[in-house]
Amino acid sequence: MSQMVSTRRQQSSGEAQYHRVTKRSISNLSAFRGCATERREKRLPSQLRQIEAVQEFDRLRERAILTELLSLVTRSEVGLLPFEMVREKLHAREAGERGLRDIPLDKIVGSVGRYNDFTRHFLPRSSSLRQRWVRVRSLAEELQGWPPIEVYQIGDVYFVKDGNHRVSVAMEMGLKTIQAYVIEYIAPVPLESSDTIADLILKADRADFLTRTDLDRLRPGHEIEVTLPGRYQVLLAEIAAHQYAMEQRAEVPVSWEEATLSWYDSVYQPMAQLIEEKGLLREFPHRTVADLYTWIVEYRLELRDLCKAPQVDEQVAVEDFASRYSGRPLVAQLKAVRRFLENLFGRRHAPCERL
Repeated sequence: MSQMVSTRRQQSSGEAQYHRVTKRSISNLSAFRGCATERREKRLPSQLRQIEAVQEFDRLRERAILTELLSLVTRSEVGLLPFEMVREKLHAREAGERGLRDIPLDKIVGSVGRYNDFTRHFLPRSSSLRQRWVRVRSLAEELQGWPPIEVYQIGDVYFVKDGNHRVSVAMEMGLKTIQAYVIEYIAPVPLESSDTIADLILKADRADFLTRTDLDRLRPGHEIEVTLPGRYQVLLAEIAAHQYAMEQRAEVPVSWEEATLSWYDSVYQPMAQLIEEKGLLREFPHRTVADLYTWIVEYRLELRDLCKAPQVDEQVAVEDFASRYSGRPLVAQLKAVRRFLENLFGRRHAPCERL
């Protein structure tokens, strides 16, 4: 009898333990299902944001393709400026760190290593950028956001060292500024946000001219600036020729600095004053005194060969140049026709008797 009672008690205890375990398992399963449901609810908005980011990227890619196709028609430039090329050509030198600051997005014009990956407005130029771009776009929705970018500054414009995708996303979001760690470079020629590669080539020539002549220090406010490529080389050749002439007269070596000062004071300045007095700037709008100086220098050589004269009077050269050329479209065409007819019939009236 006692053995039967003991057996029943063990069975009852086992059943109670089974029910307790079963309840606990059901409770744990319910908790697990609740957590899983909560995770799914949290994951769903994240997945939606990622889908939206992919769609946004694809829209930007379409805009980039259209921009590049349009550039083929307009012959305009759409790429970012390469920092190393700009630094080298403008003779820029590092001035130091400027710390963390907010910089305007529309002043970012180039990149250190990804200038081929984005357009000038940081539209993605390759579908291979999608995954990283989407990841950065998703970070923008998080509380912590993204870290500051790193840039180099030359004048008023910036080049991205690290953070090209963040700049692209920020522009897509319509932001006006972005936080950046700034390292500043100083160049003898300022760079503007609208400058293209063609502008850079011209400014590179100017930077080279100013570096070699040091006129900013020797003659502050000299205002020598040309608007066409290759004209600064004409000025440098003029200084070299003037240096040679000085050495021939003095029969002693003449320094480049001394020759530059002498050329500016005794050659360039008198010609520049004559150009302004004769009103040539009105006849050649959108050109500078230095532009006209280089053209007249070459025209004097033409007159010297034509008239077989050792020297050509500056005033005569300026006046004859003004009578034969113009910067105004209609007048320029008429004078070009006249020159053509004179050459065709051999009736060129050179002012040889006045030289």
